[in-house]
Amino acid sequence: MADDIDLWEAHAGWWQDGFTDGVDPEYTEQILPLAADLLHGYARVLDVGTGEGQVARLAVDGGAELAIGVDPTSNQVVEAARRGGGPAYARSGASHLPFASSSFDAVIACLVFEHIEAVDKAIAEVARVLRPGGRFAFFLNHPLLQTPGSGWIDDQVLDPPEQYWRIGPYLVEDTSIEEVEKGVFIPFIHRPLSRYVNAMADAGLTLRRMLEPAPPPGFLDRAAEYAEAASIPRLLVLVAEREDRV
Repeated sequence: MADDIDLWEAHAGWWQDGFTDGVDPEYTEQILPLAADLLHGYARVLDVGTGEGQVARLAVDGGAELAIGVDPTSNQVVEAARRGGGPAYARSGASHLPFASSSFDAVIACLVFEHIEAVDKAIAEVARVLRPGGRFAFFLNHPLLQTPGSGWIDDQVLDPPEQYWRIGPYLVEDTSIEEVEKGVFIPFIHRPLSRYVNAMADAGLTLRRMLEPAPPPGFLDRAAEYAEAASIPRLLVLVAEREDRV
């Protein structure tokens, strides 16, 4: 775990420069609008894995009376506080949230849990800090499409040529360190979708909605090689509600 945090500390700038302040079209055109819609009307919001705070700031802009972002990475929390915008921030991992039970009306996690080792504890903590009836907005890189060894195949050897999305060993949980760009190494954990859904059920979180949006136009404009796979979602959003029994 310490090594994973060290990698995030070392590469915090990669995230801040490449995925915030309108730079990344998937965040600008898809993730942030979906997050704003799912958080609308919730007064007390917790952003788990806040990074530099863009989702926490979005909650404040949308009318939240209290928004708190937590992240285990010092470089992210410091930058989030520097950017301001209304939220409060704390350095914390997801598996031990420093808040009382039933403290929040909504919890959101954007592309975070595929980097968390203690997934059951983290989901249980989300359920604990949510009030009964509170919402968990759970954004993931789509587990089916992010399976190790998966990817778009343009096979020109076959006659006629074939194009398809190859799926790796989907049912096998896998931990890896990926070089996401030259010199930038980030830890990823692949899990099948059932692993997340069952962990939520065990924690008393009832699934209410599942979203699989198509990639947004801005992403397709920047990734011409993906255009033929535009009907394949890259994002998965699970919307859950805390049961009274937790």
